[in-house]
Amino acid sequence: MGSTFVSLNYHVTFSTKYRKPMIDGEWRDQLHQYLGGTVKGLNGVSKGVGGIDDHVHLLVGLKSTHCLADFMRELKKSSSAWIHSHLGIREFSWQEGYGAFTVSPSTCDRVRSYIANQEEHHRKITFQDELAMLLKQAGIEYDPKWLV
Repeated sequence: MGSTFVSLNYHVTFSTKYRKPMIDGEWRDQLHQYLGGTVKGLNGVSKGVGGIDDHVHLLVGLKSTHCLADFMRELKKSSSAWIHSHLGIREFSWQEGYGAFTVSPSTCDRVRSYIANQEEHHRKITFQDELAMLLKQAGIEYDPKWLV
């Protein structure tokens, strides 16, 4: 067979620096649209974007040639620059690091729905507790000090 076939779906999440509630509801949808467009500009497929005032979640499809670390660096850098220039919020920045979890095609719809319902979800759970849950479900060991 002469072709390469891959299905690389990732649920990624990252927060504002110090988890400060800086993503205002008035421009949150614009940010989500920008993030989705940036994913496309980086030759990925945006399958869902959501979040609340202190973090975002994305479901993205990547190619076998993507390096996840490079992709995330460019996504965060570009969106920070957009917030600085488009919205004039010079003090905005993303926290260092991110969470990234592989998603099977059979669960993409469930993850997309989870991402779309972030506001409702976070009436019951903090981002720190949510991230701890995602890490535990993925079998990733972590030091709780990095969730603060």
